[in-house]
Amino acid sequence: MESSEDRVLIVGAGPVGLCLALKLAKDGVASTVIEQLRDDNFLDQVPRAGTNHPATLELYDDIGLYRRLEPRGIIAPLFHYWDREKSELIAEFDHAVLGNDTRFPFALQCERIKIVEEALAMAKDNPLITVMMATVFTGFDQDGDGVTAFVESADGDRDRLRGRYIVSAEGARSIVRKECGIEFEGFTYPDRTLNIEVAYDFRRHGYSDRNYISDPEEWSNLFHWKGPPERWRVHFPTQGDEDPDALTAPDALQTRLQHFLPIGRPFEIIGSNLYTVHQRVAAKFHRGRAILAGDSAHVNSPIGGMGLNSGVHDAFNLAEKLAAIWRGEEGGARLDRYERQRRHIAVQHTQQQTIRNKKLLAEKDPAVRRRNHDELRRQASDPQLARKFLLRTSLIESLREAARIQ
Repeated sequence: MESSEDRVLIVGAGPVGLCLALKLAKDGVASTVIEQLRDDNFLDQVPRAGTNHPATLELYDDIGLYRRLEPRGIIAPLFHYWDREKSELIAEFDHAVLGNDTRFPFALQCERIKIVEEALAMAKDNPLITVMMATVFTGFDQDGDGVTAFVESADGDRDRLRGRYIVSAEGARSIVRKECGIEFEGFTYPDRTLNIEVAYDFRRHGYSDRNYISDPEEWSNLFHWKGPPERWRVHFPTQGDEDPDALTAPDALQTRLQHFLPIGRPFEIIGSNLYTVHQRVAAKFHRGRAILAGDSAHVNSPIGGMGLNSGVHDAFNLAEKLAAIWRGEEGGARLDRYERQRRHIAVQHTQQQTIRNKKLLAEKDPAVRRRNHDELRRQASDPQLARKFLLRTSLIESLREAARIQ
């Protein structure tokens, strides 16, 4: 059955898709969210990003999501850079210097799964949002008046959904992007990242809730997550040709953690996963009435927490453009501006910053490492330089820059 509706079709109930739907609803625009996972397995997703920067917290607050997330996360005003080789704290940055720039001078450590759990509950309660769980999106057509999405239920029943626009928030393997023939430009790192979750309080060793750890042989990231149980996530690089089963074997995980920090007893390991890191940006962010947002449009190294946050920024930017179209302002030209703004940020901010972050932590040249560490110390010790640094890393600067692009 084909239904013709004055709404936006959104593929994917991740943070990007759900924030888009909630922001559209706030502006009076109806949407249908298509999600292949079922209600009974939606929360069984692999642990992923969860550092939410100040610019993103302001957007969550705009749709009423922040108040649901704060009790489930950790307010983290500080973050550290460490020299693992010397077991030395290089620099401590305090978001307090952003007190005049944002209502949220801190990051919120709140995992992606908690974000989508709360956002999905809000979406289901909103009369302007239809959520279709256990529904597989298989493709779409578009014409001058709208789009038709082809979907399939868990029972194999096929259906067609009609809307004015379709937004791919379905991730890096976006069907919409592929059917539009849009190139996903960039590269894939040869190494992979190993994530280990541990029930252990690293603060007793001087670590903050967010830590970036430089080392020429094995850089790391260390982040704190609220329980139960209280746990920490440690990231390590691995070679691309190493056997995944060997890397994630319990003894191998324990050996790697003890090499990172010998504590005289085994760590309590909660889980682990191994993933490949890409640096790619779509050549276009929309083709006609088909639009890309989040990982469908750009993917990057997770160092610095840029992926989740920049994807949510896409969603809010796009929601504003679509709401203006619904009000009869400018029509499709609004989508061209969305592409100019958000693609510029993906290329000039998100990609450059994440590539720089990884290079900083993995640098092998001793002289370059010394210069990098001295520069971090200089920036952290000067309030004006620290503010400039944090405006960039907290993504406040990127939102301001995007708003200036016409």
